[in-house]
Amino acid sequence: MGMTMTQKILAAHAGLSEVKAGQLIQADLDLVLGNDITAPVAIRELYAAGFDSIFNPEKIALVMDHFTPNKDIKAAEQCQTCREFAHKFKIKHFYDVGNMGIEHALLPEIGLVAAGECVIGADSHTCTYGALGAFSTGVGSTDMAAGMITGQAWFKVPEAIKVNLTGKPGDMVSGKDVILHLIGMIGVDGALYQSIEYAGDGVASLTMDDRLCIANMSIEAGAKNGIFPVDEATVAYMKDRVDRPYTAFAPDPDAEYARVVEIDLSAIQPTVAFPHLPENAKPIDTVGDVAIQQVVIGSCTNGWLSDMAVAAGILKGKKVHPNVRCIVIPGTQKIYLDSMEKGYIKTFIEAGCAVSTPTCGPCLGGHMGVMAAGERCVATTNRNFVGRMGHVKSEVYLAGAAIAAASAITGKITDPRTMIPSASAPTAPADTAREE
Repeated sequence: MGMTMTQKILAAHAGLSEVKAGQLIQADLDLVLGNDITAPVAIRELYAAGFDSIFNPEKIALVMDHFTPNKDIKAAEQCQTCREFAHKFKIKHFYDVGNMGIEHALLPEIGLVAAGECVIGADSHTCTYGALGAFSTGVGSTDMAAGMITGQAWFKVPEAIKVNLTGKPGDMVSGKDVILHLIGMIGVDGALYQSIEYAGDGVASLTMDDRLCIANMSIEAGAKNGIFPVDEATVAYMKDRVDRPYTAFAPDPDAEYARVVEIDLSAIQPTVAFPHLPENAKPIDTVGDVAIQQVVIGSCTNGWLSDMAVAAGILKGKKVHPNVRCIVIPGTQKIYLDSMEKGYIKTFIEAGCAVSTPTCGPCLGGHMGVMAAGERCVATTNRNFVGRMGHVKSEVYLAGAAIAAASAITGKITDPRTMIPSASAPTAPADTAREE
């Protein structure tokens, strides 16, 4: 029996000719990632175990993005621990206030991950990099510590679910709608410790931003990782970013899958996930009248330049509803700068939005958008668990940038297709636009 994409990558990094689902392996790592919440724990564990060295200062990335710019003294101390560690061990890829971004937006942008690589990160959404055809998965801080010391990690080889995509997404439908639709189909534990491998003719109609979003939220279906085939779009994305050789793995024709899920992209509507699970996905035309008090556009799921373009296109010439706070957070400094140059930031501010430097802040209820009891938020983030964005009696509704921007204007969850952008509105940049 042949191997899946994930199995081929793991076999190559374990120095084996083949692996099978359920097999325990020890694999070499191309990158170990941590942030200002998880890395300090790993650093303390590394020292507590008596180690005073790391395997490779060029293969560790530390990104200060969750509570930064520091929201309080504890957050400042967390970052201080990371700064001192990075300085001591001369870690090349240390990103702090002013040059950082939300980690899972930053790493692909600057070419730290490439096709065929094996990456672990002490953050569950490390699976984002599967969009590039890499095996990437989230681990605990102790596993991060072991990875920094040895350059290796233990894995149980996952079996796989094949998600066969056909057709093309319709108007105002993005990767966020696709992944919410999938999670609604299979549930938050539908792919528990399995690899979700995306395939089919429909992949070509998804932009890299779409794929990054979908891979990111594969964890919300319980998956060990999500992974896309390496095609022309992937190669083009990596061309000016990745400065080293990489390998594009493809599944064998006889690869074994636990099941196959069929999705016609043309049948998907703009979608909203109701509280308090991402699996509570509803097509926009079934949502009803839901008033909101806050909108967050950003995060590692939807802080891409294409999201900024879509949101600005809808908000152009309009005002945020007086009962709504709209917070926009570009995913990286480059996305922020590009948004300024394209006029998106001006559009947001003129509409009455607050625009922030890159941060995970509100996504995890950290800062820059914490909610009080009884408040509702439409967020382009990736989780809507109880208390995720503040008080346990607040509610988070997950959606893409189009629904979020439209809802900010009306003060209730709104179908963006009813708000056609003006002719002068910004459009998605050429490198993120879908092929027609």
